Amino acid sequence: MRPNRLAYCVVAVGLLILTADRASAQSRTDLPKALIKTSMGDIVVELWPAAAPKTVANFLALAEGKGEFTGIVGPQKPAKPGKPYYDGLIFHRVIKGFMIQGGCPNGDGTGGPGFRFVDEINGKGLGLDEKKALTGGQPYPWLGVRTQADWQRNVLLPAIKSLGIDPRDVEEQKKRQDEIKKKLETLDLLELYELQGYRYNDKLEPKAPKKGVLAMANSGANTNGSQFFINLIDTPWLTGKHTVFGHVVQGMDVLEKIGEVKVGAGAKPVKDVKILSIRRVD
Repeated sequence: MRPNRLAYCVVAVGLLILTADRASAQSRTDLPKALIKTSMGDIVVELWPAAAPKTVANFLALAEGKGEFTGIVGPQKPAKPGKPYYDGLIFHRVIKGFMIQGGCPNGDGTGGPGFRFVDEINGKGLGLDEKKALTGGQPYPWLGVRTQADWQRNVLLPAIKSLGIDPRDVEEQKKRQDEIKKKLETLDLLELYELQGYRYNDKLEPKAPKKGVLAMANSGANTNGSQFFINLIDTPWLTGKHTVFGHVVQGMDVLEKIGEVKVGAGAKPVKDVKILSIRRVD
Protein backbone atom coordinates (compact mmCIF):
# COMPACT_ATOMS: atom_id res chain seq x y z
CA MET A 1 0.00 0.00 0.00
CA ARG A 2 1.41 3.36 -1.08
CA PRO A 3 1.68 6.04 1.62
CA ASN A 4 -0.73 8.95 1.48
CA ARG A 5 1.33 11.90 0.22
CA LEU A 6 -0.88 14.49 1.92
CA ALA A 7 -0.59 12.69 5.24
CA TYR A 8 3.17 12.48 4.78
CA CYS A 9 3.38 16.23 4.11
CA VAL A 10 1.30 17.02 7.20
CA VAL A 11 3.56 14.84 9.35
CA ALA A 12 6.69 16.39 7.83
CA VAL A 13 5.43 19.93 8.46
CA GLY A 14 4.52 18.93 12.00
CA LEU A 15 8.01 17.62 12.62
CA LEU A 16 9.54 20.83 11.26
CA ILE A 17 7.36 22.95 13.57
CA LEU A 18 8.23 20.74 16.55
CA THR A 19 11.92 20.98 15.72
CA ALA A 20 11.68 24.75 15.41
CA ASP A 21 9.83 24.98 18.75
CA ARG A 22 12.50 22.85 20.43
CA ALA A 23 15.26 25.00 18.94
CA SER A 24 13.48 28.13 20.16
CA ALA A 25 13.08 26.64 23.63
CA GLN A 26 16.76 25.72 23.63
CA SER A 27 17.75 29.30 22.75
CA ARG A 28 15.63 30.56 25.63
CA THR A 29 17.32 28.25 28.11
CA ASP A 30 20.66 29.67 26.97
CA LEU A 31 19.68 33.19 28.00
CA PRO A 32 20.92 34.54 31.35
CA LYS A 33 18.45 34.64 34.21
CA ALA A 34 18.40 36.56 37.46
CA LEU A 35 16.62 35.82 40.71
CA ILE A 36 15.10 38.88 42.34
CA LYS A 37 14.47 37.94 45.96
CA THR A 38 11.98 40.32 47.57
CA SER A 39 10.37 40.57 50.98
CA MET A 40 7.16 39.34 49.35
CA GLY A 41 8.58 36.43 47.36
CA ASP A 42 10.88 35.51 44.49
CA ILE A 43 10.78 36.70 40.89
CA VAL A 44 12.92 35.14 38.16
CA VAL A 45 13.64 37.24 35.09
CA GLU A 46 15.13 36.15 31.78
CA LEU A 47 17.53 38.74 30.37
CA TRP A 48 17.89 39.71 26.70
CA PRO A 49 21.49 40.51 25.68
CA ALA A 50 20.53 40.58 21.99
CA ALA A 51 18.12 43.42 22.71
CA ALA A 52 20.22 45.36 25.22
CA PRO A 53 23.77 44.04 25.78
CA LYS A 54 25.09 47.05 27.73
CA THR A 55 21.97 47.21 29.89
CA VAL A 56 22.11 43.52 30.78
CA ALA A 57 25.83 43.75 31.55
CA ASN A 58 25.36 46.80 33.79
CA PHE A 59 22.35 45.30 35.57
CA LEU A 60 24.29 42.16 36.47
CA ALA A 61 27.43 44.13 37.39
CA LEU A 62 25.42 46.27 39.82
CA ALA A 63 23.46 43.30 41.16
CA GLU A 64 26.57 41.25 41.95
CA GLY A 65 28.90 44.12 42.85
CA LYS A 66 31.50 43.13 40.29
CA GLY A 67 32.38 43.54 36.64
CA GLU A 68 32.87 46.47 34.29
CA PHE A 69 30.23 49.05 33.37
CA THR A 70 29.58 49.86 29.70
CA GLY A 71 27.94 52.56 27.61
CA ILE A 72 28.71 55.33 30.12
CA VAL A 73 27.74 58.87 29.04
CA GLY A 74 28.56 62.25 30.56
CA PRO A 75 31.29 63.28 32.99
CA GLN A 76 30.26 60.96 35.79
CA LYS A 77 32.52 58.15 36.88
CA PRO A 78 31.07 54.65 37.23
CA ALA A 79 30.63 53.20 40.67
CA LYS A 80 33.43 50.84 41.59
CA PRO A 81 32.56 47.18 41.93
CA GLY A 82 32.01 46.25 45.56
CA LYS A 83 28.92 45.51 47.61
CA PRO A 84 25.99 44.14 45.60
CA TYR A 85 24.14 47.34 44.75
CA TYR A 86 20.51 46.30 44.95
CA ASP A 87 20.66 44.39 48.24
CA GLY A 88 18.34 46.03 50.76
CA LEU A 89 16.85 48.65 48.41
CA ILE A 90 13.07 49.04 48.12
CA PHE A 91 10.45 49.24 45.41
CA HIS A 92 9.86 52.93 45.93
CA ARG A 93 7.09 53.36 43.34
CA VAL A 94 4.19 50.96 42.90
CA ILE A 95 1.26 51.87 40.66
CA LYS A 96 -1.56 49.34 40.60
CA GLY A 97 -2.42 48.27 37.08
CA PHE A 98 0.78 49.78 35.70
CA MET A 99 4.20 48.82 37.10
CA ILE A 100 6.54 48.49 40.09
CA GLN A 101 9.82 50.42 40.22
CA GLY A 102 12.98 49.97 42.27
CA GLY A 103 16.74 50.40 42.29
CA CYS A 104 17.02 53.86 43.87
CA PRO A 105 19.56 54.06 46.73
CA ASN A 106 17.65 57.04 48.20
CA GLY A 107 14.35 55.20 48.18
CA ASP A 108 12.49 58.04 46.46
CA GLY A 109 13.45 57.92 42.79
CA THR A 110 16.14 60.61 42.99
CA GLY A 111 19.26 58.43 43.26
CA GLY A 112 21.52 56.38 41.04
CA PRO A 113 24.86 54.59 40.85
CA GLY A 114 26.96 57.65 39.98
CA PHE A 115 26.81 57.21 36.21
CA ARG A 116 24.39 57.13 33.31
CA PHE A 117 24.47 54.94 30.24
CA VAL A 118 22.99 54.84 26.76
CA ASP A 119 19.56 53.65 25.66
CA GLU A 120 19.39 50.41 23.67
CA ILE A 121 16.25 50.48 21.54
CA ASN A 122 15.48 49.45 17.96
CA GLY A 123 13.04 52.17 16.95
CA LYS A 124 12.36 50.90 13.44
CA GLY A 125 11.95 47.36 14.69
CA LEU A 126 9.25 48.65 17.02
CA GLY A 127 7.50 50.45 14.16
CA LEU A 128 8.05 54.02 15.32
CA ASP A 129 8.75 55.11 11.74
CA GLU A 130 5.30 53.84 10.71
CA LYS A 131 3.36 56.09 13.10
CA LYS A 132 2.80 59.74 12.32
CA ALA A 133 3.25 62.28 15.11
CA LEU A 134 -0.08 63.79 14.05
CA THR A 135 -3.07 61.66 13.10
CA GLY A 136 -6.14 63.52 11.89
CA GLY A 137 -4.55 66.74 13.07
CA GLN A 138 -4.22 65.41 16.61
CA PRO A 139 -1.02 64.34 18.41
CA TYR A 140 -0.48 60.58 18.44
CA PRO A 141 -1.79 59.18 21.75
CA TRP A 142 1.64 57.84 22.78
CA LEU A 143 2.95 61.42 22.93
CA GLY A 144 0.89 62.15 26.05
CA VAL A 145 0.01 65.67 24.92
CA ARG A 146 -2.55 66.91 27.43
CA THR A 147 -1.84 70.63 27.54
CA GLN A 148 -0.62 73.39 25.25
CA ALA A 149 2.68 73.32 27.11
CA ASP A 150 3.04 69.59 26.30
CA TRP A 151 2.39 70.34 22.63
CA GLN A 152 4.94 73.15 22.54
CA ARG A 153 7.66 71.25 24.38
CA ASN A 154 7.25 67.74 22.96
CA VAL A 155 6.19 68.33 19.35
CA LEU A 156 6.22 71.89 18.01
CA LEU A 157 9.58 73.14 19.30
CA PRO A 158 11.54 70.03 18.19
CA ALA A 159 9.97 70.37 14.71
CA ILE A 160 10.81 74.08 14.53
CA LYS A 161 14.40 73.48 15.63
CA SER A 162 14.83 70.71 13.03
CA LEU A 163 14.23 73.36 10.33
CA GLY A 164 16.99 75.56 11.72
CA ILE A 165 14.55 78.10 13.10
CA ASP A 166 15.22 79.82 16.41
CA PRO A 167 12.19 79.07 18.65
CA ARG A 168 12.44 82.63 19.98
CA ASP A 169 12.21 84.18 16.50
CA VAL A 170 8.46 84.68 16.12
CA GLU A 171 8.76 86.61 12.84
CA GLU A 172 10.78 83.82 11.20
CA GLN A 173 8.20 81.29 12.34
CA LYS A 174 5.42 83.37 10.75
CA LYS A 175 7.33 83.59 7.45
CA ARG A 176 7.91 79.85 7.38
CA GLN A 177 4.61 78.67 8.84
CA ASP A 178 3.75 76.63 5.72
CA GLU A 179 7.11 74.86 6.01
CA ILE A 180 6.50 74.18 9.70
CA LYS A 181 3.02 72.85 8.95
CA LYS A 182 4.40 70.48 6.29
CA LYS A 183 7.08 69.29 8.69
CA LEU A 184 4.47 68.47 11.32
CA GLU A 185 2.34 66.62 8.77
CA THR A 186 5.21 64.37 7.65
CA LEU A 187 6.86 63.87 11.04
CA ASP A 188 6.84 60.30 12.37
CA LEU A 189 7.44 59.16 15.95
CA LEU A 190 10.93 57.88 15.19
CA GLU A 191 12.13 61.25 13.89
CA LEU A 192 10.31 63.17 16.62
CA TYR A 193 11.87 61.08 19.39
CA GLU A 194 15.26 61.52 17.75
CA LEU A 195 14.68 65.27 17.77
CA GLN A 196 14.01 64.92 21.50
CA GLY A 197 17.43 63.32 21.95
CA TYR A 198 16.75 59.58 21.65
CA ARG A 199 19.11 57.47 19.54
CA TYR A 200 18.16 54.11 18.10
CA ASN A 201 20.06 51.03 16.97
CA ASP A 202 18.59 48.95 14.14
CA LYS A 203 20.95 46.05 14.91
CA LEU A 204 19.35 45.31 18.28
CA GLU A 205 16.51 42.85 18.73
CA PRO A 206 13.31 44.89 19.16
CA LYS A 207 11.42 44.31 22.39
CA ALA A 208 8.13 46.04 23.17
CA PRO A 209 7.13 47.11 26.70
CA LYS A 210 4.61 44.35 27.34
CA LYS A 211 3.25 42.88 30.56
CA GLY A 212 5.97 41.29 32.68
CA VAL A 213 8.93 42.99 30.97
CA LEU A 214 11.92 44.40 32.81
CA ALA A 215 12.87 47.89 31.61
CA MET A 216 15.05 50.81 32.60
CA ALA A 217 13.48 53.81 34.31
CA ASN A 218 14.89 57.15 33.18
CA SER A 219 14.45 60.90 33.11
CA GLY A 220 14.89 61.24 29.36
CA ALA A 221 17.21 60.03 26.62
CA ASN A 222 20.39 58.23 27.74
CA THR A 223 19.79 58.71 31.46
CA ASN A 224 19.78 55.05 32.50
CA GLY A 225 21.40 54.26 35.84
CA SER A 226 20.24 51.68 38.35
CA GLN A 227 16.48 52.20 38.50
CA PHE A 228 14.29 49.69 36.70
CA PHE A 229 10.62 48.80 36.50
CA ILE A 230 8.58 45.69 35.79
CA ASN A 231 5.31 46.05 33.90
CA LEU A 232 2.03 44.84 35.35
CA ILE A 233 0.35 45.45 31.98
CA ASP A 234 1.24 46.18 28.36
CA THR A 235 2.41 49.82 28.10
CA PRO A 236 2.58 50.69 24.38
CA TRP A 237 2.86 54.42 25.10
CA LEU A 238 6.35 53.79 26.53
CA THR A 239 7.55 52.26 23.24
CA GLY A 240 10.84 53.78 22.12
CA LYS A 241 11.50 55.66 25.35
CA HIS A 242 12.67 52.92 27.70
CA THR A 243 15.18 50.12 27.20
CA VAL A 244 13.48 46.74 27.60
CA PHE A 245 16.01 44.10 28.63
CA GLY A 246 14.20 41.09 30.09
CA HIS A 247 10.93 39.58 31.25
CA VAL A 248 9.48 37.60 34.13
CA VAL A 249 9.54 33.83 33.66
CA GLN A 250 8.63 32.87 37.24
CA GLY A 251 6.88 34.78 39.99
CA MET A 252 4.23 36.77 38.12
CA ASP A 253 1.99 36.09 41.14
CA VAL A 254 4.57 37.80 43.36
CA LEU A 255 4.81 40.73 40.94
CA GLU A 256 1.04 41.15 40.95
CA LYS A 257 0.92 40.83 44.74
CA ILE A 258 3.43 43.68 45.04
CA GLY A 259 1.29 45.66 42.61
CA GLU A 260 -1.62 45.47 45.06
CA VAL A 261 0.14 46.88 48.13
CA LYS A 262 -1.16 49.99 49.82
CA VAL A 263 0.73 53.13 48.78
CA GLY A 264 1.00 56.70 50.00
CA ALA A 265 2.39 59.91 48.53
CA GLY A 266 4.39 59.45 45.36
CA ALA A 267 3.00 55.92 44.96
CA LYS A 268 5.48 54.73 47.59
CA PRO A 269 4.34 51.63 49.51
CA VAL A 270 3.23 52.41 53.05
CA LYS A 271 5.11 49.33 54.21
CA ASP A 272 8.51 48.79 52.58
CA VAL A 273 8.73 46.11 49.90
CA LYS A 274 12.42 45.24 49.88
CA ILE A 275 14.76 43.85 47.27
CA LEU A 276 16.70 41.36 49.37
CA SER A 277 19.08 40.50 46.55
CA ILE A 278 19.43 40.10 42.80
CA ARG A 279 21.75 37.36 41.54
CA ARG A 280 22.35 35.59 38.25
CA VAL A 281 21.10 32.03 38.57
CA ASP A 282 22.17 30.21 35.39
